[in-house]
Parts: sequence; structure tokens; C-alpha cells
Amino acid sequence: MDFKLTKEQELIQKAARDYATNVISPLAKQIDEEDKIPQEVWNGLAELGFMGIPFEEELGGGGAGYECYVLAQEQIARASSGVATALSVHTTGLDAIATFGTKEQKEKYIPKGCGGEGKSSFAFTEPGTGSDPKQLTTIATRAGDYYVINGVKRFITNAGYEGPMVIFCKDSDTGGCSAYILDKFSEGYSLSKPWEKIGGHGSPIFDVYLKDVKVPAGNLLGEPGKGFAILLLGIAMGKVGTSTIALGGMLAAYEEALKYAKEKLHRGSPIAKFQAIQLKVAHIAAKYQSTRWMCYRLGTLATDIKDAAQFQAEAALLKGYASDTAVEVAKLAMDVHASYGLTTDYPVERIYRDAIIAPQIEGVSDMQRIIFAASVLN
Repeated sequence: MDFKLTKEQELIQKAARDYATNVISPLAKQIDEEDKIPQEVWNGLAELGFMGIPFEEELGGGGAGYECYVLAQEQIARASSGVATALSVHTTGLDAIATFGTKEQKEKYIPKGCGGEGKSSFAFTEPGTGSDPKQLTTIATRAGDYYVINGVKRFITNAGYEGPMVIFCKDSDTGGCSAYILDKFSEGYSLSKPWEKIGGHGSPIFDVYLKDVKVPAGNLLGEPGKGFAILLLGIAMGKVGTSTIALGGMLAAYEEALKYAKEKLHRGSPIAKFQAIQLKVAHIAAKYQSTRWMCYRLGTLATDIKDAAQFQAEAALLKGYASDTAVEVAKLAMDVHASYGLTTDYPVERIYRDAIIAPQIEGVSDMQRIIFAASVLN
């Protein structure tokens, strides 16, 4: 068992940290306030290859697997949860195409996505659905060489960018759930105003309205009525990104707590001298380190999935743990800052707002624990 990173992994991690520190961090407050990622940030992510790290080199990706994806995401999320979230959803959408798509579908969408031409979305949630595909009301009807889609999708990230959307609909022929690749902003595609979230700014979410949107029959992803398997694996792959975003938030909280404890003076000495502060910092470090190695392990599992059901259970377990732990860590870092942490003068305020989103998205934490428990108790 070797916990040492390879040379390639170290280089990708360093490149991501340098980019996050030098480019994203100076813009983090602007991204938070405007709820928008500047194009220069996207350009840099594409130029450095971060928009296609795990995908095949033949398709324009980095060919570096999800181990390196996790390493990069941690550093990007350390600077901005919103940037990392948009990148995570983009990767999830592309991964569904890479895993289940035809040769033609892969060649059409993946090279462009890896190169930064458009951002992918992954659309299952609707106003009336939880996690049950039987509740889907968005309908896809076959009409000659097209499927015609009607319905509403809710809380969709990257919906405001051009690019492919992997969308799940009820198939009017089979009655089952099918997946399709929809080109955003096709005729009949429109958006709500972005939802106003408490945190995670920079990755706005929208309701997507679909009125007689035509999708070529060749854009059916996988087999008709077999979309649930694509959905389950896609959600699990999304949890690799979501868990690592929580990890990046912990790293940010840890670094901010250390910085403040060393710089804030009390009677001429740093507050780091107080045992109460030392205990909080040590708790933060322990929680960060435990989550770190769990995330790195899940990245390794995602690169070479041998048992899809087991991988989905492991992803659920980590997502629930990482999300809740990120909230605990952010609260401890806030305690180190005391009243100063409540002001926008210190990043810990934003880190805390971003953290409390994590347990509520991509499956609430208790549901993730139930999913894992079912896999070991049945």
C-alpha cells in the first residue's frame, strides 16, 4: 500500500493549486457576488486540460483518470466552490457520454467539451420528483427521425451555457426512463431566472423549459427505456466531484483557520497560544485528512469500476460523510475567527455558506447512508 503520489499526479496537483491560487482566488469574491464565472477562468481551465482530465487522450482528454481529477478538483474547490461545482457537473455529463455513448456521440461531444467549447449538463430533477424515475413527467415522443421532448427540469447546473445536456425523460413508447443528449438552446429550450442560493455562487442553477424540443434519434444515449442504469452511474460519478468539492472547502477552512490563528493578536501574542484554538485546529486537520484519503480512494475506484453497484454504494457513503464533515470543519474554522468570521472581510464566511449546501444536494446525507447500509445489510 503506497500513499505517495506519482510524478504525474504531483504535477497536476501543483498546476491546479497554482492556477487556483493565482487566477481563481483573486476572483473568488467577485464570483461569489456576481454568481458568474469569468470567461478567463474557463479559458484557463480548458488550456490546462482540467475540463477533460479523466477522458481518453484520443478524444481530447487528459487520459489521467479520476485520481488526477480528484487532485485538481480539491485545489479548485479550495479557491471557489462555484467553479468546482460547474466543472464537476460538466465532467459528469461528459462521463455519461463517454461511458454509454456510441462512437459517433463520443466523437461529436467529448473533444469539444474537453477543449472548453460548451459546458455539459446532467438533467434528471423535476419540480415533482425526488429520486424516483417513475415520477418523471418530462416526456420524449418518437416522431420519425427525432424525439420530441416536453417538460420541465429543475435545479440544472450549466444550463445557461451552450453544450450538451444529458437529459432523462419518460419514453412515451416504453413508459420507462430513457437518456438523451440534447443540444442546449435548441428551438423550444428556455430558462427561468437563476435560483438565488445561499452559497455555491458561480454555478447558478435554473429551471429548464422544454417545449417541443427536437432531439435527433441518433442522440438516444444507450437503449430505449434503459436510462435508469445510466442515471445511477452518473449520479455516483457526480458524487466523486461533490465529495471532493467538500474536501476542497475543508482545505480552505483549514488554511484560513491556521492563518488567522497565527496573525490575530491577543495582548501582543497570536491566539494560536490558546489551547482552545489549538484543539479546534487539530480537529479540523483530523477531519480534513480522513476525508482526503477517502476522496483519493474513490477517485481510484472511479477510474476502474469493477462492480457498479459497489461503486455506487461507496460513492454514497463518502458523499454523506464528506458533506456533513465539511459543515463541521467550516463551523470550527468560523469559531477560530469568532465574530470576525461573520464579516465578508474574511473568506471563512463564504466557505461556511458554501459548506452548508453540500449535505442537501445530489442526495441528502441521510439518504446516502441508507443507500450504503442497504448494500451491506441485504
